Amino acid sequence: MSVINFIIDNILTQASITIALIAMLGLILQKKSVGQVISGSLKTLLGFQVLSAGSSIIVGSLTYFGEIFTEGFHMQGIIPSIEAINGQAMNELGLGRDIALTFLAIFIFNILIARFTKWKYIFLTGQAILWMATMTTVFGFFVGLRGLPLIIIGGFVGGVFAVAMPAIAQPIIRKITGSNDIALGHFCTIGYLFEAGVAWLTGERGENKKSIEDMKLPKGFEFLQDTYLSVMVVMVPLYIITALFAGQEFASTLSGDQHYVMFAFMQSIQFVVGVYVLLSGVRLLLGEIVPAFRGIAMKLVPDAIPALDCPVFFSYSPNAVILGFITTTIGTVIAMFTLPKFGLAMILPGMLTNFFAGGTAGIFGNAVGGRRGAIIGGIAHGFFITLLPALLVTIFNGMGFVNATATDVDTVAVALLYAWVFGPILKRF
Repeated sequence: MSVINFIIDNILTQASITIALIAMLGLILQKKSVGQVISGSLKTLLGFQVLSAGSSIIVGSLTYFGEIFTEGFHMQGIIPSIEAINGQAMNELGLGRDIALTFLAIFIFNILIARFTKWKYIFLTGQAILWMATMTTVFGFFVGLRGLPLIIIGGFVGGVFAVAMPAIAQPIIRKITGSNDIALGHFCTIGYLFEAGVAWLTGERGENKKSIEDMKLPKGFEFLQDTYLSVMVVMVPLYIITALFAGQEFASTLSGDQHYVMFAFMQSIQFVVGVYVLLSGVRLLLGEIVPAFRGIAMKLVPDAIPALDCPVFFSYSPNAVILGFITTTIGTVIAMFTLPKFGLAMILPGMLTNFFAGGTAGIFGNAVGGRRGAIIGGIAHGFFITLLPALLVTIFNGMGFVNATATDVDTVAVALLYAWVFGPILKRF
């Protein structure tokens, strides 16, 4: 068991190492030279680490923004956190061993399903699989499963989602990337498909479809066609105005010796820096992982397609990412005030989820319904990803997880599946 825990804690949950090892395996299967294997593996590792560094910069900036946003607009409610659920499950319920084995089972079922069915997707976002393993284990435990059945059923359910979500999203991903080389491996896919559906119903189609990426600007504003400058023009006023709403007394506790408005300005610039670093890592990663993955596809899982984390797709439609972030945030704020009127919990907007999930959803909405579809679909997406966690709060309260809920809508969907379908079935037997 200690060996399995070491592999999970130090390799499989470390996405950069996992992907580098997979790239190495692919190059070895293609019988590349030792130098090519080492070079390709290290460049893959470097690319993912650069991507992760960009994500970390963005996370730091958005954490600050979330605090001044909550203070500035006087918000009180529940902040979704799968990490807190994972910690409570392992420490208070003693499910650490089961979560680890379910994590491993999801990997195995993913490979088996890809090998023997027409769904050829290998899910490579290790952290997302960990959260899925946490959810299936916790809810499996509370519907009465123990030991091997708990692990096998959780592994199978997670493995199906790990293959099905990339498969269902792939038609839109092909439209976004222009190829079938990579897939989306992120357990917020139901939300992305929801936005795509709304965008299809409300957006533009055919020749009338206008992409947010093709906006024509007056000559004096042509500089905004630069991705990073356009992001800066949006984020700088957003941060500064929010800091002003939060007030000097509160905002100064975060800015230290620096003036709070100037600190907000620099945090917005840090956000743009994070986007720049992230997209640089994406370009480096894709240059190595796709060719290396062909070796695995040819030998182990014929025609296999790597399902990668959502930031990999930001470079394909960067304006849609920012539009998706803003519209999703609007939708979450609307839901935050609306849902309590129907007896549901107040869920505070999570800026990290709004950026990464909202940004990706924006790409989907723009690809399917153009600008109008991305705007309307983005607001609907924000409402949707707040509604599902709100539905989960009552169930969690009954399980002893007080005022707790999760974020990624695919894992929330699995939790509701256990609570509403598997639980009643098992109680009959």
